[in-house]
This record gives sequence, structure tokens and C-alpha cells, in this order.
Amino acid sequence: MSVSVLIVDDEFLTRNMLSIMLSQVGHDVSEAEDGLEALEMLKGDRPDVILMDLMMPRCDGLTATKTIRKDVTMNHLPIIFLSAKTDAPTIQAGLDAGANRFLTKPVSYKDLIQNIQDVLIQ
Repeated sequence: MSVSVLIVDDEFLTRNMLSIMLSQVGHDVSEAEDGLEALEMLKGDRPDVILMDLMMPRCDGLTATKTIRKDVTMNHLPIIFLSAKTDAPTIQAGLDAGANRFLTKPVSYKDLIQNIQDVLIQ
């Protein structure tokens, strides 16, 4: 099953690694460098899943996720946060903002694929 995934991360290498991982299983991937670019992209096509970095310039993952959750046309989109910062308050802030899942960077291939499948069947 092909899934469309929007990767939102300010680090090119992270976006590239995630894109390669997801493309290998046949997923369609699009990329945004920050939350503002992602929000602009969401005005058009809607992905099946969003992979959202937490810390980004211009518009961070918390702000972008809160904006998505307030919009009734896209508040249903599954969002998986990805962050190297994994203390309990950070994880809770991500979940409170509306993330469905929170994964630690660097994310393993197995965890990434499993979590995408899980949020799609919720």
C-alpha cells in the first residue's frame, strides 16, 4: 500500500534519510524545510501522514501542529513528531500540541514504518 508522507524538518540530511527509507517501501514523499512551508503545502495536497521535527526556525513543530489541529479540514491528519530531545516535558508538549506519536531521532527503519502503519489504522 502506497502512503503519502510529508517530511517536515530543517535538516536536509534528515529529510533525505527519511525520504530514502520511505521510498524503499513505495511511499510517496514530499518535503518541507519548516512549519511555515508545511502549512503552505497543506493548502494543496494532503498527505496521509506528517513526520514533524520539533525544533525548526521560522515555525517549529509545536506551532505547526497546533495550527493543523485547529483547522477542521486537516485536523484529522496523523502527525508523528521526531526529535532528538526526549525528556518527559518535551514529549508531553508534543502530545499536548496534537501529535499522535513521538519518535526519537535517529529513528530506526522498523520503528518508523511500524508507527506510520499504526497511526493509519487508528
